[in-house]
Amino acid sequence: MTVLRPATALDAGRVGAILSAWIDETPWMPRIHTRAEDIAHAAMMVDRGWVTVSETSGITGFLARNGDDIHALYIAPEQRGQGIGSRLLADAMQQQDQLTLWTFQSNTGAQTFYERHGFSPVERTDGTGNDEGLPDIRYQWQRTGQ
Repeated sequence: MTVLRPATALDAGRVGAILSAWIDETPWMPRIHTRAEDIAHAAMMVDRGWVTVSETSGITGFLARNGDDIHALYIAPEQRGQGIGSRLLADAMQQQDQLTLWTFQSNTGAQTFYERHGFSPVERTDGTGNDEGLPDIRYQWQRTGQ
C-alpha cells in the first residue's frame, strides 16, 4: 500500500538520490551540482516543509511545493509509470486552488503529464533565468467550478 506523507530529515538522502538519478539519465540535462549538493538541496526543501513523499516499502517519489509553487516532482526510475506522480500531484491539487511550476522545453514527457492533469503553459523563456541555462515553460493550473 502506498502512503503519501510529509518528508522527514531522514528522507533527504533518498529524495536527493531520486533527483540525481533523473539528472544522470537525462542526456540533455547538464549536471551543474554534485550528488552531495542534490542531497543538500533536498534537505533544504524537507527542512522548509515543502516535501511530500510517496512510500511503499521505501520512498518511491516526491513532490516539493511552497504554497502554490511546485518546485519539484520526481519519481524513482524503477517506479515510473505506476501512477505515483499523478497521486502526488492530485494531493497538491486538493490543497490549493491554483498551482504553478516550471519545466524544461526539452522535457516533453513532463509537458504531456502536466497538460493531461489540466495545467496550461503560460510563459516560455530562453533559459537565461534558470541555473541550467535551458529554455523552459511555466505552467499553471486553476481549480474550476467554484
